[in-house]
Amino acid sequence: MSLYVDGFVLPLPKDKIEVYKEIAGKASKVWKEYGALEYRECIGDDLEIKDVLNFPALANAGPDETVVFAFITYKSREHRDEVNAKVMADPRMNEMCGAEGMPFDCKKMAYGGFKTIVEA
Repeated sequence: MSLYVDGFVLPLPKDKIEVYKEIAGKASKVWKEYGALEYRECIGDDLEIKDVLNFPALANAGPDETVVFAFITYKSREHRDEVNAKVMADPRMNEMCGAEGMPFDCKKMAYGGFKTIVEA
């Protein structure tokens, strides 16, 4: 079975890491409840790599930002579409953002769906 993966990268203000972590923890439960196989949210740690396009540059992160790299796995693209439709309709998703909104600029988030070509 080749899994389908949703991936995203976003710059996150360093002073919002704990708020983001709380939201991500709640979101992970919603995605898993509706059938996502795996949900990972990762915060930048070793990002200043020379001679390659590093993640801060890719995400256009400022000096007071770090980078989140995340992915969610599904059985197939169809499964992803079914899960995401349920997640987006769930009122808990709107509640997580609160009155202040997301702790990052959604317009700077890169997102996409990926077919798996190698599994090991």
